[in-house]
Amino acid sequence: MKYPKEYLDEIKKRLKVSTVVSKIVSLKKRGKEYLGLSPFKNEKTPSFTVNDEKEFYHCFATSEHGNIFDFVMKTQNLKFGEAVKYLAQLAGMQPYMFSKQDEEREKKWNEYKSIFNQYVEFYHNELLKNENYSIARDYLKNRSLGKDEVKKFKIGYIEKNPNFFEKLKQDYSEQTLVETGLFYLDEKKKIYVERFRGRLIFPINNISGQPIALGGRIIENLDYLAKYINSPETNFFKKGSNLYNLDLARKLSNKVDHIYLVEGYMDVVGLSKNGIDNAVANLGTSLTDKQILTLNQFFDDIIICFDGDESGYKAALRAAENSIKELKPEKQISFLFLPNKEDPDSYVNKNGKADFLEFTKQAKLSIHQFIFSHYKKQTKNNPSSMAIFEKKLREIANTIKDDFIKKYVLEYFLEKISELTPYSNQNNKRFYSKKRKSLESTKKYFQESQSLTGVELKEFSLLYLIINKLDLLQANIHLIENIKLFTEFNKKIFEMIVVKLKSSSQITIQDLELDVQLIEKINKFAPIKHILKNQYNDDQKIIGMLEDISRDLMNYDLEFRIQELESKFLTDMSENTFNQLKELKKKQNLN
Repeated sequence: MKYPKEYLDEIKKRLKVSTVVSKIVSLKKRGKEYLGLSPFKNEKTPSFTVNDEKEFYHCFATSEHGNIFDFVMKTQNLKFGEAVKYLAQLAGMQPYMFSKQDEEREKKWNEYKSIFNQYVEFYHNELLKNENYSIARDYLKNRSLGKDEVKKFKIGYIEKNPNFFEKLKQDYSEQTLVETGLFYLDEKKKIYVERFRGRLIFPINNISGQPIALGGRIIENLDYLAKYINSPETNFFKKGSNLYNLDLARKLSNKVDHIYLVEGYMDVVGLSKNGIDNAVANLGTSLTDKQILTLNQFFDDIIICFDGDESGYKAALRAAENSIKELKPEKQISFLFLPNKEDPDSYVNKNGKADFLEFTKQAKLSIHQFIFSHYKKQTKNNPSSMAIFEKKLREIANTIKDDFIKKYVLEYFLEKISELTPYSNQNNKRFYSKKRKSLESTKKYFQESQSLTGVELKEFSLLYLIINKLDLLQANIHLIENIKLFTEFNKKIFEMIVVKLKSSSQITIQDLELDVQLIEKINKFAPIKHILKNQYNDDQKIIGMLEDISRDLMNYDLEFRIQELESKFLTDMSENTFNQLKELKKKQNLN
């Protein structure tokens, strides 16, 4: 039996190609694409590209091309069904079983889907066209929302005494209609009632864009009714597994690395109206692990932005304590607290997009900073209170699943506590002062070396060899005169040294007239210095080292030219570019 197309589409929409490929291939972002070494061939220069927007990978070295299913099948030697099971698990989906129960479930899903499509479409069109719905249109107008937002989010309105149930009953059983959560039986009157009557409705779509539930908002001030209600959970809708607007927001993950998580539908719509489309809302429940994991599939930074009141703050604290356990080294969770009595919708409408983005930049707090700050406010300056404070922070840090993040969050908490109790740490400070000094110098060296590129370090090795073996290199000038350097400053120094080495007289390092600080830098960072110490008197081995450096620098040049041609080929797809690319790769393989 075949897998349903909807099931396969759901997997593809939940998983970026780069997410799947990065399990096997180390990828680097370059523009809209990712680049890595081919998993289908041994190579030194990356020829393997991934495009999340177009949902494919392509290998220039082997012409392998395909989607996530193809990639898993080819790299893990799996059959299609096995690849589907693996990817479904990675996407957090239930495995698809080909049983009679699954066939029945598939049939029910198709009915459920059809009912929701008809329901959403009908009430959306009524809001746009029915003259009796002016009260709803006026409400939206007062909230600064127009036809564009209504169409984009398929917003609808259900009158107070609707009768769409009777229309749907012609095609579906009463039980099936009730199972959608759109209707319920009024036991007293023995009639079926539309759950969202008298409300604006906001379709909640699954990741594929199919409506599977509704959120509803009253437009009159009636104290006896809840302002917002959501669909009840059904066989096809679980509140903790879905997010409002994820189907649209996920498409932006190639352009932005962060997503705003807000409380309400109107917040999402209001932000979108002001040009901020990377926003989703949770569905009236506490933030769940599943929702965090889903957002992490698409975005690197989740910015939780709840209302600027007491209930919003409490919701944020619950979200922080629940979601910190899902922190990963490459992911962030941040919090943004708006001024009191503001929500994202009101704030952005009042102040505009630029102000909202600037406010985000200035005011957002990382999750561990927020948690520390909250519990610090609850703590008094006495041993008992401080002990409870530390115990609570240790408990929170220990819930983090990733061991590396757990280690550094706990260190952050304990370091901040030590700042609050300086006297209790004086002895420790004296004991560790010497060690800290050496650590600081190591850290400084590491930071300085991190700022140097691989090609700069290779050039430093070349210059180090020349400076330390001037007589040998002067006698074998032909070995270095055609070497190409890339860093502008190193290039000028090298060219000047070559000119002096070509002169007939024997020269010394003083004759080179090099800047003392430059010599110190070369001596400090040239990776080859440790090898040269042991081989200083072996001229043949030194010449061998020189040839290796020369070959590596030539490969840097080839790699740079290949990257340029690959980018060009992706846009023009011309045979001429492809042939040039092929020739350069041949040279690269020879090296």
